[in-house]
Amino acid sequence: MVRERLRRVDERGFTLAELMIVMVMIGVLSIVTTPMLLSYWRTSTLGAGARELASAINLGRQLAISRNTTVCVEVNGTNIQMRTGGCAGTIWTGPGTDSAGVVRVSNPSNLQVSAGGSVVFTNLGAASTAGTFTITNPADGGTRSVVVAASGQVRVQ
Repeated sequence: MVRERLRRVDERGFTLAELMIVMVMIGVLSIVTTPMLLSYWRTSTLGAGARELASAINLGRQLAISRNTTVCVEVNGTNIQMRTGGCAGTIWTGPGTDSAGVVRVSNPSNLQVSAGGSVVFTNLGAASTAGTFTITNPADGGTRSVVVAASGQVRVQ
């Protein structure tokens, strides 16, 4: 009996009403989920930008420890530049930088970093000048902070 019923369903297909109901359900689901998806997208973009800034600052700390010198990490907008030997020292170029020694936050059109500043790491990895950088998503005003403690620890809050 079940086989016969399935064969009848296969032969006649779906009615227009059934197809319309499925299309309406898909439409309602897409209308309901789109705002949540956009909110998730903005939040994840902001978090990724903050983590990327924290990684670039940590790169400066690692550079100070490995080279046994002070390193000044200058954050200017979405550009990060590192100088060995202090803030008046030579610009460091290496992996992750362009030819001018600049590391860029990946999505500068969607993210803004608080007004510039510098963090100086000693040869032991401590920050002689600590700092806090705020990353803002202009689309929704969401913010995340990257905090550099005096111990040299870099955190995203």
